[in-house]
Amino acid sequence: MSQNIQNNRIQEEEINLREELDKYIKYWPWFLLAVCLCVAVAFIYLKTTTPVYHTISSIIIKDEEGNSPSSEMAAFADLGLLGGMGTNSIENEIGILRSKRMMTNVIKALDLNIIYLDENAMKSPELYNTTPYLIDLLQFNEKLLVKQGEESLNEYRLVVSGSSFKLINTETEKKYDGKFGEPVSLPFVDFMLNENPADELVKMEEVSLIIKFLSVESVVSHYRNKLQVNLTDKNSSLIELGLDDPVKQKAQDILDQLIFEYNREAIEDKNLVARNTADFIDERLQIINSELDSVETGKEEFKEVNRITDIDAESEMFIENVSDYNKRDQEIGTQMELANTMINYLRDESGTGLLPENLGIHEQSVNSSIEEYNNLVLERNRILSGSTEKNPVVIRLNNQIDQIRGNVLASFQRLQSNLKVSQRELDRQGSVINSKISAVPGKERLFRGIERQQNIKESLYIFLLQKREENSLSLAVTAPKAKIVDRAYSSVQAISPKPKIILLAALILGMLIPFLIIYIKNLLNNKVSSREDMEKYAKDIPVVGEIPHVDTKDNEMIVENDRSILAESFRILHTNLQYLMGNSRGETNGNTIFVTSTIKGEGKTLISYNLALTLANTDKKVLLVGADLRNPQLQRFEKDSRDHFGISDYLVNENLSLRQLIRESNTGNTNLELLPSGTIPPNPSELWRRNRAGELFKELREMYDYIIVDTAPSLLVSDTFLINKWADLTLYIVRAGYTQKKLLQFPVDSKQDGKFKEISFILNDVKMANFGYGNKYGYAYGEERKSFKDRLKNKIAFK
Repeated sequence: MSQNIQNNRIQEEEINLREELDKYIKYWPWFLLAVCLCVAVAFIYLKTTTPVYHTISSIIIKDEEGNSPSSEMAAFADLGLLGGMGTNSIENEIGILRSKRMMTNVIKALDLNIIYLDENAMKSPELYNTTPYLIDLLQFNEKLLVKQGEESLNEYRLVVSGSSFKLINTETEKKYDGKFGEPVSLPFVDFMLNENPADELVKMEEVSLIIKFLSVESVVSHYRNKLQVNLTDKNSSLIELGLDDPVKQKAQDILDQLIFEYNREAIEDKNLVARNTADFIDERLQIINSELDSVETGKEEFKEVNRITDIDAESEMFIENVSDYNKRDQEIGTQMELANTMINYLRDESGTGLLPENLGIHEQSVNSSIEEYNNLVLERNRILSGSTEKNPVVIRLNNQIDQIRGNVLASFQRLQSNLKVSQRELDRQGSVINSKISAVPGKERLFRGIERQQNIKESLYIFLLQKREENSLSLAVTAPKAKIVDRAYSSVQAISPKPKIILLAALILGMLIPFLIIYIKNLLNNKVSSREDMEKYAKDIPVVGEIPHVDTKDNEMIVENDRSILAESFRILHTNLQYLMGNSRGETNGNTIFVTSTIKGEGKTLISYNLALTLANTDKKVLLVGADLRNPQLQRFEKDSRDHFGISDYLVNENLSLRQLIRESNTGNTNLELLPSGTIPPNPSELWRRNRAGELFKELREMYDYIIVDTAPSLLVSDTFLINKWADLTLYIVRAGYTQKKLLQFPVDSKQDGKFKEISFILNDVKMANFGYGNKYGYAYGEERKSFKDRLKNKIAFK
């Protein structure tokens, strides 16, 4: 049992799936046409679109604080020359590579704001390294260029004539004359035009050369947006640079120049501290040299006045006792001198410039503070070069710099205080020693004091000379910060457009567009379009006929021996009616068939007239009754029907007989007669309520085999309900593409309420795509076969 239920469900799902597919398969020409159009557009796009290539380059950011530096760098590190240049985070280096300043330097270095184009080329029109002539900029005013507005105003066509040339503005046609190698002035630029010395060039007669001037700002913005800077691994310092551009060599030059500019700025930053230290050392050497000259001059004068020749021999014993004292005194004096010098320098120097390093201060905390201070200044300057003082990072760094500068000054002041304490202790020890040598003449003591000052100045002078040489060596070190792993190279295959993907997308799009159109059309369609719609919304009422759509240029009336689809559809309707009338009254005369609809415009008169003709062609006596007293439409087929009395006159005037009102049809068919609606009355409903209306239908039953009654719309007026009790069969007309689906509920409710007798649907004006069972079984049997073009035209008709 459960297996049968499951099989039934599967079968129902297959049926539903087939029904859904049928909604789209019947429009297969649209799918074919859309696919062909999309594929054709894709081919045109591939033929005309400039291919874009991917260019990459990779670098390693060197870690200057690494654990295994080279032997040469290690030698400088031992001298303290590479301290203070610590590596910033790799994110900062990526930010510098992406900076606007860096790209601006690249664009200006390569003159990429000047573009050379081949006006006749459809693909790859730019002549980057193959242009026969090059612009040599002398002066470029970007503000005037931007002020001109549109880029088309900055395009010039080059026309060469011997040693001279003309530049013609492509927009304004204004001409500028010039000669090769001589300055030429445009409103925003002065330049010279020279021949390109490169080997692989296009010939001028083969191209129409266009020279285009762009603002540096726009080019920088363009390539910054295209530049890709990625860290290959979070634990490494390997950075990959990428750029997508139609010109391979251009992209390679940009990436190589970007690395060059980055290394150049890194070397400049590295040498900035060394240059500042060199300036400080030179200034101090001048001061120490002057002080040393003064001490030596005093020593010379002292010896001459006191006639001292060899004090060392006389005081050898005392020197041995005081050697330790002098050594310590000299060391403290040197440190004191350096501390005083730095304190004066910090107090006198304004701003937040770099501080000299590696001066020989023994206090490690002081050296660390100076190194930290210089690192922050360098980082602040690098960020400031691409930003403003209002940058929160710059403000934070300025605050840190001020704080650390104060810490450095406080450190030197503490060092000065400590040295003073040590000096006092040393002086106390010196007084003890001096008391032991009180027997030494005062002249010798004075001489020793002069000599001690001389030694201090000499040691400080030699120390500064040594630091100057070391600093000069550090300036000579120009190792780049970024080591090139791979120079820029481009992909062999273009990354876009990709033919396979484009063609596949075109194929999918060609299938998707008609699918979506049909789906949305069906989704938004609230009109009845096919038999399936009627069977879905009104299952209780059978559909006895489908009338195909007839173009207005064709005849809407069927004729005798007519083999058209319209005539065949009415013959099928006649056959179906035979079964319905056989079930209701049997094969007797006087079958009364009412034709009605929900609203006007659904084709009641067309169906009534052609049904009457079809029945008349079978040698049956047929009367067509115009029972729509409010808006009669028989004049569409019988032009003079309004000129005669009819039903309304019969119902009002009891002296009139039916024979006086019935007239022959203009079709020439003797079996068909007409009973017009007559004069339009002001009260049709009251007329139909009269007893004479029943007498009318009883009398007509005796006179004709079939009485076809064209009635008024049922939803709008009650006329049809008033007379439907005399109907043997009610044909309810629904017009495809016109009647709303929700209106199908009206005849269903009316049937349930007993207002209609033997009601059946006729679907009128059905499009060929929805006719019958999808019109795929050759309904027009016996007709001349139409050409494929005509059949395709019928297939693609959505309406």
